[in-house]
Amino acid sequence: MNDISTVVKAKAREYFEKIQSIRHHLHAHPELSFKEVKTGKYISSILDELGVDYTDGWCGTGLVAIIKGEQKSSKVIMLRADIDALPIIEKNETSYTSQNHGVMHACGHDVHTSCLLGAMHILNDLKSEFGGTIKCIFQPGEEQLPGGASVMIKEGVLENPIPEAAIGQHVHPPLEVGKIGYRSGMYMASADEIRMTVRGKGGHGALPHNCIDTVLMSARILTALQDVIARNMNPNIPGVLSFGKINSEGGATNIIPDVVKIEGTFRTMDEEWRMEAHKLITRIAEKTAESMGGSCEVDILVGYPCLINEPLLTDRVRTAMVAYMGESNVVELPIRLTAEDFSYYSQQVDSCFYRLGTGNSELGITSPVHTPTFDIDERALEIGAGLMAYLAMDELGGGK
Repeated sequence: MNDISTVVKAKAREYFEKIQSIRHHLHAHPELSFKEVKTGKYISSILDELGVDYTDGWCGTGLVAIIKGEQKSSKVIMLRADIDALPIIEKNETSYTSQNHGVMHACGHDVHTSCLLGAMHILNDLKSEFGGTIKCIFQPGEEQLPGGASVMIKEGVLENPIPEAAIGQHVHPPLEVGKIGYRSGMYMASADEIRMTVRGKGGHGALPHNCIDTVLMSARILTALQDVIARNMNPNIPGVLSFGKINSEGGATNIIPDVVKIEGTFRTMDEEWRMEAHKLITRIAEKTAESMGGSCEVDILVGYPCLINEPLLTDRVRTAMVAYMGESNVVELPIRLTAEDFSYYSQQVDSCFYRLGTGNSELGITSPVHTPTFDIDERALEIGAGLMAYLAMDELGGGK
């Protein structure tokens, strides 16, 4: 077959209503990270209908499905979708609005899962057109540490068979539907949580000489910690240190508290510098508090690593994207300091993580992910399922 992209697009159109119905069911029945029991059972029911081999129970609720091409090849490609939702009260009013109050697919994981299931329908129909194995991962817990990817890797998801490349897709509201975004090399940051407990001696604000002021101490610690970025980090390495939470218990406007708690995030794109920065953050916070007669306990919760898109694989993926979507619809994206646990895969195997345009400014579909009004232009489902199937086949030599 000379133009497999035409065939894949036709299959994507054929399965669009099926993919849409899957997405509607998933969106209406979201489950939080590592609690995706009904979601896993629903996915398994679709895989049973499809008649493909799969195993379940990965990371508790995840699944791994296999599609083998009929041509001769030992190559293995991995496709991944995440299946968990967020603790957000949905404000959309649609036929598929979340029925689980306080939980919402606000990051598009319902889209990722339905697109991968759609891609599997396409690939299963076109097994005669490619060789090798496509390993499809339905992964729990992307939104919560330690990240389902890290757990599945420990459980052996990258073994038996070992994938030569991993491909992941994510919704992107800033991109209009019909557009695809990619970036080679460094793409997304590592993400660590910084938790500090500042201790001093509380008392009346009118008698500060009798106190060890934890609020002033906290302010100086926060200011001093910005030196980690401003004067210690190589300016060629992207990074940010931000604090979003500071509080104390009890007290009043005129009471200096005994204890102040501070929480923030540190993000960067260099693993060696990341570990060095942890030491600097700890030392600066402790010594600043000590210099003022108090103390500071620093707890750094190590999160997801940085996400690296392997350049040679990403170049091949981009070429395939252009063949499927057209040059004008494939957009190079900037580096972002948000995080994704697909990064764990990218640390172990050649990987490419790209963005699916889901926005439509004319229809007002512009809400960002992680908001209660997030939704998509559902034409993206047909594109996402077809493109994922085509990229897998292209990597395996299908239709060439």
